[in-house]
Amino acid sequence: MKVRKSVDCIGMFCPTPLFEARKAVEEVEVGEIVEVLADDPSAKKDIPEWAERAGHEVVDVKEDDGVFIIKIRRGV
Repeated sequence: MKVRKSVDCIGMFCPTPLFEARKAVEEVEVGEIVEVLADDPSAKKDIPEWAERAGHEVVDVKEDDGVFIIKIRRGV
């Protein structure tokens, strides 16, 4: 799974990571993957919920040492 764009939102508080994720997804082509790194616990819930509502696929959500790594494949 190749990540097309990575967004570092570590140290940012919601809703900023959500806005950054949304902007990044809009900048890639349909089918490409965006990776969002965030340490705000709200991002773990808010970003995947937004992505699914917006028609994108949440490919992976994991946590590594307090950092959430969220991968989203852009839908239509």
